[in-house]
Amino acid sequence: MIPTLHYISQGKTPQEHLEHIQKACTSGIELVQLRLKNQPESVVLRTAQKAREITSKYQTRLIVNDYYKVAAAVKADGVHLGKTDTSPVTARKELASWQIIGGTANTLEDCEALVAKKVDYIGLGPFRFTETKKNLSPVLGLNGYLTILEELKAQVPVIAIGGILAEDINEIMKTGVHGIAMSGEVTRNFNKVPELKKLINGGPLDEQRWISEEKRK
Repeated sequence: MIPTLHYISQGKTPQEHLEHIQKACTSGIELVQLRLKNQPESVVLRTAQKAREITSKYQTRLIVNDYYKVAAAVKADGVHLGKTDTSPVTARKELASWQIIGGTANTLEDCEALVAKKVDYIGLGPFRFTETKKNLSPVLGLNGYLTILEELKAQVPVIAIGGILAEDINEIMKTGVHGIAMSGEVTRNFNKVPELKKLINGGPLDEQRWISEEKRK
């Protein structure tokens, strides 16, 4: 089962990424994606080894962004591959059967291609503009998710990603996505993690709506 809240690591240095991963685990995040950009693979490997040590203490799943050989070497729980990264088919040959593969998508065609390559989940976005990622694909918004998910005839978990805030969660989840991936929103305040998990899993806002409906009867 793919967790419903993913934390995409942030930091100006590999050490900051590790510090944020530690805080995410302490706060109750069930899946962390180590996303180190513009670093030598040797640095990514060392950082991933340390991240694996941290996440193992909390039974948190660790996904390595892009570097599938690093994911295999540190026995991470899987790898997330961008649109211009290695094919999931190639990565699968290097990974154990229990290691999961996620892929980035922006269109229905992207999703269908990933399904054909047997990914375990799809990161679909961006929901809105975000400075976290360079060369950003076209923004989807709620209508984008609704349209794609209505057309996608496959039982592959879809994770919404890209500039998502706490107040967006309720409406995004109504589109039929499996979960949410967050970076800045979590990094700004790790204490919000329990609240975010409740929102994703149909927590307070749904309960309030149900109570108000009961009162009207």
